[in-house]
Amino acid sequence: MMREGARVRLDYSARSLWRVDRMIEEIRREGAPYAAVESELRGFGAYAGEVIARQTGAEWWATGGEHWLRTPDGRLWDPVDEARRCFGGHGSLRLLCRDAVNGVHR
Repeated sequence: MMREGARVRLDYSARSLWRVDRMIEEIRREGAPYAAVESELRGFGAYAGEVIARQTGAEWWATGGEHWLRTPDGRLWDPVDEARRCFGGHGSLRLLCRDAVNGVHR
């Protein structure tokens, strides 16, 4: 729905996360209350997680209602929380992906 409404093409590339970061920033600047965008942020985080999984071979893990990624190097990543941090002005899904990919390919 966000893709069609916002006319943004999301193709599961690491590069597309730059667009997602910008969309979250725009929503934040518009002053949307967190409660109104919580499910969208979860969706953005899940999308970023899938990008990371495709780039690194990571697997999804679920615990107590939270969803994490475990990359082949054993590290855990929380893209949903990173989307929340982006909304607060303190995170980046693009940089999270970069860090995860760089860690696996060392």
